[in-house]
Amino acid sequence: MLPSVASGRAMLDELLLARIEERHMHFLAREGTLLPDMPDLNALQKTDLVHGAQLGMLIGGVAGLGAGIFLALFPPDGLTLRTVAILIAALGGAIFGAWASGMNAAAVPNSRLARFSAPIAAGQVLLIVDVPVRRVKEIEEMIERRHPEISFGGEEPPMLAFP
Repeated sequence: MLPSVASGRAMLDELLLARIEERHMHFLAREGTLLPDMPDLNALQKTDLVHGAQLGMLIGGVAGLGAGIFLALFPPDGLTLRTVAILIAALGGAIFGAWASGMNAAAVPNSRLARFSAPIAAGQVLLIVDVPVRRVKEIEEMIERRHPEISFGGEEPPMLAFP
């Protein structure tokens, strides 16, 4: 959390000098207070789209798996269903669940940002920086040395390509 928009603008310059690209920095402040050259949060960060799609995929996959098993055990007359039908039903359910839940979650504000709403309403600015795990400590120490008034809100675990 940065105390003001001016300190956010100064932090933008310092992070650029630390070789962090502007596309990896995101600011959130009261409506209309960010400067035009300060990158705003994108739609994935402002909404619960990712969380909703993940939850929908899980629920849809389980429902599709159940429907596939039911169809395999009690097939309609004259139809022979195999095991692959169960997998197809589970995959279809997961895809439909992710789409449907994601569409709904796109209209909901990000629940992980709720804890920052009071400081933002008071005029502070939230800065989110996406850096590789190996650079997190380095960037935090650089920020802490130059701006002791800044408070850190934590870090999220890295997104792994293959969990």
